[in-house]
Amino acid sequence: MPVPFEAPTARPNCPRCRRPASACWCANLTPVETATRVVLLQHPRESRVAIGTARIAHLGLSRSELHEGIEFAGHPRIEALLARPGTALLFPGDGAVAPDALDRPPETLLIIDGTWPQARKMMALNPALAKLPRIGFMPRKPGNYRIRREPDLHCVATVEAVVEVLAAWEGGEDRFAPLLRAFEAMVDRQIAATAARTGPPRRRLKGADPWWESSAMPDLLGLWPHLVVVAGEANAHRRDSPVPGSPELLHWVAMRPATGETFEAFLAPRRPLAPRAHQHLGVPRETLLTGRSVAEARLAWTSFLRSGDRLAGWGDFAARLWAQEDWHPEQTSIDLRIVAAHRLKRRPGTASAVAAALGGHPEDQQPPGGRAGAAVRALAAIVQRLMEEKRSGIEHSSPWP
Repeated sequence: MPVPFEAPTARPNCPRCRRPASACWCANLTPVETATRVVLLQHPRESRVAIGTARIAHLGLSRSELHEGIEFAGHPRIEALLARPGTALLFPGDGAVAPDALDRPPETLLIIDGTWPQARKMMALNPALAKLPRIGFMPRKPGNYRIRREPDLHCVATVEAVVEVLAAWEGGEDRFAPLLRAFEAMVDRQIAATAARTGPPRRRLKGADPWWESSAMPDLLGLWPHLVVVAGEANAHRRDSPVPGSPELLHWVAMRPATGETFEAFLAPRRPLAPRAHQHLGVPRETLLTGRSVAEARLAWTSFLRSGDRLAGWGDFAARLWAQEDWHPEQTSIDLRIVAAHRLKRRPGTASAVAAALGGHPEDQQPPGGRAGAAVRALAAIVQRLMEEKRSGIEHSSPWP
């Protein structure tokens, strides 16, 4: 007689540290009062790492805050802190000074929590962070993060970095011993559990949350009436070309997916046209040479837009082309490449490939042609499919596949 299958039971978790009860480190942690407010900016993927240390730092510091996300433009709390004097960033690089080199510690210290590639990406996507005074240090002793591989000997866990900096400002490492005790307890228990394991590693069989429930994702449903997908193509010469200057905007295409309205503008080249520009852009050479002036194109584009419109593109290339012409959107543009990567749980590739993967139909749209027109068709198809998924998921509350 076959033995009936018995589903594994979930282990009880501590609601405070969110670790299994057998691995809870809360008993080792007593909150510490600090003069400096520590604000942790955590990459969403790092928030799912069970052996991460940002939560130890957050629970161990009475004045700390923990915010999850990738881009923080438009985040009321973070923008308020960025605008306030006395805010600094803990991140190595040019211009970073040692903690003990400051005449006075900052009122607020922002810390990026994630792997080094994730942290560098967050820095690139949040240019306001790069404008802050920067703190960097060389640790006085090797890190104790024995359960996670670090890229170099001078790299330490987030909680160790917090203790290193605050100890320089607020009375020595002994004050912050509770944080390090909790960290060391987590490390020791993880090592002991790994050594005692006789079967295969335990895996959490949990369905992924819908992509739209991440705080890092824009509210496409709420933005739908004001969403404008855009693509721009440039007059770009080869790197070894003697023609001076940067790539300049030549072809701009936009669509409002909610209504199907489209916009197209060709801008006359301000420097010699690249020999194969017309082939790359997929439009006649004469069309490019007889385009509008920058002022005329800007006026027409501004007339197309409505108050509250939010641009969405594939990366930030299109937005940077307009920025070179002294035009900037009212709000930060949405990078649909990041949204697609979050939805697909992998590198997305091209916009057309993502549209196909999501079951979109760019050919159903009929905006202007050329390479920019094809890009906008793909972006509109992506947005429409994501909208359908979110609307269906909310209405039917179906499990995410």
